[in-house]
Amino acid sequence: MSSVMIAGCGYVGQRLAQRLQADDDVAAHALVSRPVSAQRLQEECSSITAVDLDRPISAALALPMATQIYYFIPPPGAGRHDSRLPRFLRLLEQAHLPQRILLISTSGVYGDCKGELVDETWPVAPVVERAQRRRDAEQQLQHWAQVHDVETVILRVAGIYGPGRLPLARLRRRLPMVAEADAPWTNRIHVDDLVTVCRQAMAHAPSGEIYNVSDGNPGNMTDYFNRVADAVGLPRPTLIDLADADGQLSAGMMSYLRESRRLDNRKMLSIPGVVLRYPNLTAGLKASL
Repeated sequence: MSSVMIAGCGYVGQRLAQRLQADDDVAAHALVSRPVSAQRLQEECSSITAVDLDRPISAALALPMATQIYYFIPPPGAGRHDSRLPRFLRLLEQAHLPQRILLISTSGVYGDCKGELVDETWPVAPVVERAQRRRDAEQQLQHWAQVHDVETVILRVAGIYGPGRLPLARLRRRLPMVAEADAPWTNRIHVDDLVTVCRQAMAHAPSGEIYNVSDGNPGNMTDYFNRVADAVGLPRPTLIDLADADGQLSAGMMSYLRESRRLDNRKMLSIPGVVLRYPNLTAGLKASL
């Protein structure tokens, strides 16, 4: 029986835990930040450890042994560096080194690519701090893994959607959006397909590889909001000019609107066992409502 740790059991981690539960040959251990998160995972995981990576870690804390680790813990919400990952890696040094770590990163590390088709050889140039923190995590893990002879796989993931992860609250608040002609290219992946990619990459990807993760059908944010609104019977967002958006849209939304890229997912599709159930938004929305 293989031993697996899911470090960070939020939206994606919980879906992965549920998938692993059906595999009799896997013992899944969860690492969570809050005890309340542990209650949701009692049926899916063999053990659950709560640890706050924003605070100094007790030397007495022992992690369960795992040969494979899925690291889904996001960086802190501010700054350019990920301070959580190095604390987690020090915990591993005190316990047992795994054979392999899979890290979820973001396609935001590429920055604004002016709508170009971006594969994994595209230079990284993160602009916003949230992407800079993710790039910092990539580099920290790569360096640590080289020193400790641990295998790594990095997934640069597009926008994640699925059941319970649709912009319904935003639509109900009737917040505006820019016209499609002004909206940049965006990319997405259904959460269940992301879980499939995580599992197959963990099992089959060569060590050190980096993969773009998306459904391969980029669109734009305005079209996405419109299609979700139509699917649930809510009004479409009111359209505004991009020049007027700064005063009406959040800083976070504006940062997304200033970057445009189309992710090339062909390398991801070459991983054995990766077959997307939801290769486009039409199929994915049906499974998300």
